[in-house]
Amino acid sequence: MSNFKKTIIALFILLLGIPLALFGYTWIKLNSIHVDSKYDSTIEKVDGITNILLTGIDARPGEQASRTDAMMILTIDKNNNNIKLTSLARDTYVEIPGRDKGKLNTAYFWGKEELLFKTIENEFGIGIDKFVQVDFSSLMDIIDILGGVEVEIPNNLVTQINNFALACYNNYNNPNKGEFKAITTSGKQLLNGYQALGFASIRKEDSAIKRDERQQEILVSLSDKLKNLSASELPGLMNTLLPYVKTNLNVSEILNISTTALGVLSKNSEVKQAEFPLVDYPEFTKGGIYKNAGWVWLYDLNSVVVLQDFIYKDVNIEDNIYLNDTSKVTLNY
Repeated sequence: MSNFKKTIIALFILLLGIPLALFGYTWIKLNSIHVDSKYDSTIEKVDGITNILLTGIDARPGEQASRTDAMMILTIDKNNNNIKLTSLARDTYVEIPGRDKGKLNTAYFWGKEELLFKTIENEFGIGIDKFVQVDFSSLMDIIDILGGVEVEIPNNLVTQINNFALACYNNYNNPNKGEFKAITTSGKQLLNGYQALGFASIRKEDSAIKRDERQQEILVSLSDKLKNLSASELPGLMNTLLPYVKTNLNVSEILNISTTALGVLSKNSEVKQAEFPLVDYPEFTKGGIYKNAGWVWLYDLNSVVVLQDFIYKDVNIEDNIYLNDTSKVTLNY
């Protein structure tokens, strides 16, 4: 279903949830999801910074090509002891190398991971050559295995969330899903798998960017759950997740990243979140129908410095001095 687009949340679990106590078990399992990739970033790496592109797709049976419906840059920052998640809006208007201008999510359609890497590097100046990808089918099982996720339900979204949750429930092939349970109140509460996916899917009541924020909220809640996961529970999670995942990280890289990420989280539990383009700063973005690209985000070409400073220099978006001066704004028409 087209609404099941943001299962990128599961990717974070894969990278942060592999304790070394299960080294032998994980080596066999993780080796099965590796795919070869010869792409090497053209942007010089920064010591202490690890960037991985997390992508979620909603490929239909028989499709030879699909779009990335979710894209996040996972940054493990050893220099500042934090982890960052930066959502890249799928509707961002970009130049796709060797093709034409269009939405960011079409880069994968035309050239898989390599073209998506090139597009992100050329547009935003962020070096990435590693990815982890998952499709939507696993998310509900993962959330249920972890005992649900706690999120804040806005009062004006209860009906819409239930509508999407019912669709998710009807397509959930888990024999233990029980009878459908609707969300009855707003406020902070624990959601099961199909409820959480309904929460993560809606956007027409507010915006696609707000949907990204809801997905990040689920992601942070899942990471909190994962910290309390026992070693005996992890194999079940991995057996559920891994059949839906592919990555060009080898087993050693995954284990090293997991160890580094857990070390960072042990020092600072904060997961810093951001999104690009800077839709909360209307002077630097413009959303609307543009040429034959449909609805897109046009962004200030010079504002990429704000994204770069967040990822590489740990400068919070709202604290970046570039945002104090609009005289250099140049939208990417």
